Amino acid sequence: MRCRGWSVVSVCVLAAVVVGAAPQTNPAPSRPPAATPADSAVDPDPLGRHTPRGTVRGFLAAARKGERKVARQYLDARLDEPAAQQLAHQLYVVLDAMLPARLTQISDEAVGSRANPLAPNLEAIGTIASAAGEVEVVVERVERGGGEAVWLFSNTTLRAIPALYQEVSRRQAARRLPDFVDRTGLGGLKRVEWLVVLGGIPLFFLAAALLNRLLVAIVRPLWRRFAADATRPITNVLPLPARLLIFALVSQWLLPAFPLSLRVRQFCSSAAGALAIIAVVSLLIILNAELEQFLLRRISRGDSPAAAALLRVVRRVVDVAYVFAGLGVMLRYFGVDATPALAGVGVGGIAVALAAQKTLENIIAGASLIFDQAVKVGDFLKIGEVVGTVEHIGLRSTRMRTPDRTVVRIPNGQIAGATLETMSARDKFWFHPEVRLRYETTPAQLRGVLDGCRQLLASHPAVQREEQRVRFHRVAPYSFDIEIFAYVLARNWSEFLQIQEQLLFGVTEAVERSGTALALPSQRTYVGGDEREESSRVQPLSRTGR
Repeated sequence: MRCRGWSVVSVCVLAAVVVGAAPQTNPAPSRPPAATPADSAVDPDPLGRHTPRGTVRGFLAAARKGERKVARQYLDARLDEPAAQQLAHQLYVVLDAMLPARLTQISDEAVGSRANPLAPNLEAIGTIASAAGEVEVVVERVERGGGEAVWLFSNTTLRAIPALYQEVSRRQAARRLPDFVDRTGLGGLKRVEWLVVLGGIPLFFLAAALLNRLLVAIVRPLWRRFAADATRPITNVLPLPARLLIFALVSQWLLPAFPLSLRVRQFCSSAAGALAIIAVVSLLIILNAELEQFLLRRISRGDSPAAAALLRVVRRVVDVAYVFAGLGVMLRYFGVDATPALAGVGVGGIAVALAAQKTLENIIAGASLIFDQAVKVGDFLKIGEVVGTVEHIGLRSTRMRTPDRTVVRIPNGQIAGATLETMSARDKFWFHPEVRLRYETTPAQLRGVLDGCRQLLASHPAVQREEQRVRFHRVAPYSFDIEIFAYVLARNWSEFLQIQEQLLFGVTEAVERSGTALALPSQRTYVGGDEREESSRVQPLSRTGR
């Protein structure tokens, strides 16, 4: 089984490693201003020298093929042809051996990045560390006839190339490899480069597997002692994304130690950067899943279905955000402007939000109901005209079972804006009948009924003593009204109904003992000048309720 708990630990550790050990890159330059109409009217240079990146790549491609006459066209040097071609060869050897593999970060704009406003026509493409100190490789924007501007390797950089070429030659002679591995092979690469690239990958993952077993052996005793679920075995401390991240960092650290060409180093650096971004995004997704499980374990059991659905939606949204952020960083890493894509995504998101306005309203309302715990599964509620028991709280609607055993689904947006009456949350039940006695009741009989009802409430163990009263409070049009007010302690509604039945029997017995009776509605009718009093009795309901 995969160890979820310790994958979180590995995420935190590896995140710290990324911050502390990742190679520092120059900050991305601000977007240069648009080209002037004069610049846009000129056709691009056929050699690709209209941008700094085009100059560097065009020079490397021509020099790699041995086209020294073409490579010489990328130099801002006033030399005779043989000397210029020799200087171009030396520049290629120096760049191929010592230039940092950051070609994708070179500006691809016609006016350059203009990172240094004091020298807008100069563009630094990298810094070479030599025995005499650091040498900055710079291309310069040079105006040609007819208003054409091209980027060329600056004269200042070219003056430092002969000394750097001598240093590179001495290094290559000192660590010269056997002809068998130093010979050019498939794809124009040396055999040693194929050996380093293809042989290093399986060796690293073999070492990573051995490291994982060692870490498992170290962590297992601590896992059994401190883990919340110690019965689950731990078999993996470094998940695959963590191994990919370590591989990317180690390759960036070890590549300069091997005699690799700039083309191979650039490929490995780009692949390592892409792997690092993918690994970080994958680790963040794993951490997001662990956070979801952590929150689910701390949610009450009654709210778990709704909370689980909400957390799953939130987790998926965050995962998609991680993926889009990773794509944006990767595009930026490879020098691709992602602004148009982001603008399109933003417009599409607004359109989707407007189309799903009601759905989003219900989802947000459902989230507020879950986190505020205003409604719980099993609550007996009254929402507007609907009365029933909550059976399920979803992201869009809440399902209730009415006393008629029908199912009602109410959108969460309506519940959030309605007045909720939670009947099942009562700590005690209100016993509040009104006893109406007929007008023939004497004062002595009325006092007998009052005393009998008071003794009934005082003697019953379920009636709360603090708040109870029995009062003769009104002379109605056809009766004397007695108010009974008391709170009954009961576990549920069914038990309250049973206690209320006992109390109502006691009230009727008190009325009977006093010698009076309950009042019936009466009215006076005048017929031919004679006043007659008629009693309209309430007929009992039949079984059909009619």
